[in-house]
Amino acid sequence: MTRTNRLPRIAGALLLAIAFAAGIWFRFAGLARLPFWLDEAYSAYAADHGWYFLWHVVPTYETHPPFYYSLLHFWRGLFGDGTLALRIPGALCGVATIGAAAFAGRALAAALALRPHQRHWLVCAMAGLVALHPDLIAMSRDVRPYPVMALVYGAALIPLMRIAGARPALPHRPLAAYALCEALMLWLHSLGPLFAGAMGMALLAVIEMRRLDRRDWAWLAGSQVAAILVWLPAALILRDQAPTWIASTWLVFRPATLWQSLGLLYAAPPLRARWLGLLLALFGLALLVCDRRGRRIGFALGLLAIVPTAASLAITLAVSPVFLTRTLSAVALPALLVMTRGLALPGRMRFAMLLPLAALLWPMATVDRAILHAPPNEDWYGTIRWLAARARPGDELWAYPNESALPFVYAARDLGFGISIRAIPTIVPSIGARGMLPTGSRGVVSLYPDDIARLAASPQAQAPCTIWLLRTGPWTYDKGDAMLNALSRRREDVGDWEAEPIEIAGLRRAGGCPPSVPGRLAAAPATR
Repeated sequence: MTRTNRLPRIAGALLLAIAFAAGIWFRFAGLARLPFWLDEAYSAYAADHGWYFLWHVVPTYETHPPFYYSLLHFWRGLFGDGTLALRIPGALCGVATIGAAAFAGRALAAALALRPHQRHWLVCAMAGLVALHPDLIAMSRDVRPYPVMALVYGAALIPLMRIAGARPALPHRPLAAYALCEALMLWLHSLGPLFAGAMGMALLAVIEMRRLDRRDWAWLAGSQVAAILVWLPAALILRDQAPTWIASTWLVFRPATLWQSLGLLYAAPPLRARWLGLLLALFGLALLVCDRRGRRIGFALGLLAIVPTAASLAITLAVSPVFLTRTLSAVALPALLVMTRGLALPGRMRFAMLLPLAALLWPMATVDRAILHAPPNEDWYGTIRWLAARARPGDELWAYPNESALPFVYAARDLGFGISIRAIPTIVPSIGARGMLPTGSRGVVSLYPDDIARLAASPQAQAPCTIWLLRTGPWTYDKGDAMLNALSRRREDVGDWEAEPIEIAGLRRAGGCPPSVPGRLAAAPATR
C-alpha cells in the first residue's frame, strides 16, 4: 500500500476515534447526576417486577409492548437496579448506534461504488454527526426504549444498503437481518408500526422487482409475513389500549413549535443548524437521485426519514396527538446518511465540505454541552431534600395520582430518605378502581368527588400526624384542588413546595401532634 493510499485510512481512523470519544463522553458523563423522571420511573418500575407482571399486568395499562421492559429486567438481574446501572444500557446503545451508522455509511459507499477517499470521508462524517446529534444523545441518557429503537433503525440501514447494491440477485441473509430489525421496531414501541411501515416501503424501493425469480419472491414475501406474524401479540395490546388513549390523552400538539421540533429531530435546534441540515439533505438527495446506482437508495432513505414523522403528524391531526420528538428520534439516522452523501464529494472538493460539516457539528456540540448541565425534567432530589427537613416519624406521604409515587420512591432511595407512602387510590396500576382516566392510562385514576370525601373522612386519613400530599399535574388529576381541599378541612397547612409539575402540601392534624425530631436522609422508603 502506497503512502498516498495510507493517509486517508490513517486520517479516517483518527477521525473515527475522535467521533467515538466525543460520543462516549456526551452519553456517559454525569449519567447518574439527575433523578429518574416519571417516564424513566415507569421503565424502572416495570423492570423491578417478574415475568408474569411484565407480560400479563403491563399490557393492561401500557400501550407499549413489554419487550423493552423485559430487556431492562434482564439487565437489572445482572447489574442491579441503581440509577446509573439502569441508564447504562441506553448509553451503550447510543455508542453502538455510532458504530452502526459508520457501517451504514460504508455500505452506502459500496452500493454507490464511491472512490476510497470518498468512502472514508462519508464514514467519518456519518459517525461524527451521529456522535454529536443532540436528540440521539439526550435519548441515550434516559431509561426509555428510544436509544434501542435508534440502534435498530440505524443497524437496518446496513442490510438495506447491501440489498440495494446487490446485482443481480436478492441477497437472502441481508433480507433476513432487515426483517429482524422490522420485527424489533414493531415490538419496541407503540409507534413501531410507523417505522416498520417505512422500512417495508424502503425495502420495496431498493429492490428491482423484474430481476426477482420465484425463490427471491418467496424470501421477500416470507420475511415480511414473518415480521408481521411475530408482531401480532403486540398489535393486540395496541388495539386494546388505543381507544382509551384516544379518548383522553395527556399529549398536546403545538403547531407553532413544529419547525423547531423538526430541527431537533433531524439536525440541531438552532435556526442556522436547521437550515444547513435541510440544505445538506437536499444536496445529498440530489446527488443520489442523479446517480443511476443511487436513485432507489435516495428514495428509500427519504421514506425512512420522512414517513414515520409524517404519519405521526397525520395521526395527530386526524385522530389523537402522538407526535413527540423523543419517540421519533430514530428518523435522524437515515436523514444524516443522506446529508453525509452530500458531504462526500470527489477529489479536492471534499475539503470544501469541511466548512458546512463544521458549521453543523459546532451547534450540535454546543447543545450537547448544555444537555450535560441541564436541570432535571422533574426536580425529585430537591423535593425530597425539602421534605426531609420537615417530615417527622409517623408522617405519611400521599401520592395523587398514584404514578407520582414512582419517581419519588427511586429518588428517595438514591438519597436514603424514608417515609411511609400511600399511592392514591392504589399503587400502579389502579386497574378497576372507580374514577376517571384523564391522561388515557388505565393504571392512573382520578377519583370522583364523593370517593375523595369518603377517603378524607376515613380512619386512614385521621391517623397520620401530618399528611404530605404529593401531586403531579394537579390541573389534570386534582381539578379544583378537590383532594387538597378535602384533606384540609380537618388539618392545617404547615408548608408548601412547588417545582413544576411537582407540588407538595403539608397538612398537619388540627390540635397539633406530639413533639418529635425531623426525619433524616437515612432509610429506604416504604410503600403501600
